[in-house]
Amino acid sequence: MHSPTPGRTKAEDNVLSLSTQAAQSAPSAPHMTGDATTSDAILAVVLQSIEDDKAEDIVQIDLSGKSEMGDHMVICSGRSTRQVSAISEKLRDKLKQELGVIAKLEGKGTGDWVLVDTGDVIVHVFRPEVREFYQLEKMWMDPAQLADPQKA
Repeated sequence: MHSPTPGRTKAEDNVLSLSTQAAQSAPSAPHMTGDATTSDAILAVVLQSIEDDKAEDIVQIDLSGKSEMGDHMVICSGRSTRQVSAISEKLRDKLKQELGVIAKLEGKGTGDWVLVDTGDVIVHVFRPEVREFYQLEKMWMDPAQLADPQKA
């Protein structure tokens, strides 16, 4: 044990030492690393989950160099408010189970437009009418991608 730092008691030094050790040994959350591989892993789980849940018109947009809010954006549709809510809930659960990523949900109560935010990947799940109204793809995609969404 070392001597206390001037101005602090030995008990304070012990608490600080334990806090520092805990912080250094704690595993970092996958979505907090900023690692492209982690972002790609999150994207892969997102795409697989929404495909498994029969989401429609799935569009993937690369946000690298376009925005600081994330690396990827995924936009998809569900046929009803119930399906939109189910797709988003199952996605949140799958991200937590498979990657340990805690995703935030916004808008699940109404089920018209649910935002699933993982930090690195932002997912928008819409009812078709709401998606058509907001047209997020037009704001974020390059004109060449709009002509052929499969290039995204």
